[in-house]
Amino acid sequence: MDSNNPRNKQAKERKPTKTTSAKRQLPPKTPASTRQPEAANRWTFLTNHAHVLIALHANPNLVLREVATMVGITERAVQRIVQDLEDEGFIRRQKIGRQNQYEVLTEKSLRHTLEAHRKIGDLLNLVKS
Repeated sequence: MDSNNPRNKQAKERKPTKTTSAKRQLPPKTPASTRQPEAANRWTFLTNHAHVLIALHANPNLVLREVATMVGITERAVQRIVQDLEDEGFIRRQKIGRQNQYEVLTEKSLRHTLEAHRKIGDLLNLVKS
């Protein structure tokens, strides 16, 4: 190392900045088995449509706000899903007083070609067991 070299003098005189001198505090490590997944990174094998269908089958008198809480989506998203399911003939909505009651039509076939040989009732029974 040449002490006369101006670059070496600058390196010696350089003061540490806040980011280099301050130690960052990291949260303590949690074992992977006890970590909770973040909502943005969480995925499931069933769609939100399936989750709404399962919730309404289990309790046909649920209000959509309760379904939204159970599924973890907004009430508006549940309204769209219920409309999709009703339009495609997977559920029937009946107005009783001020509330809706939902009937899941279990004999309808699943939509995707890979599972079209199965009925909605098969999926509900699988989840229920």
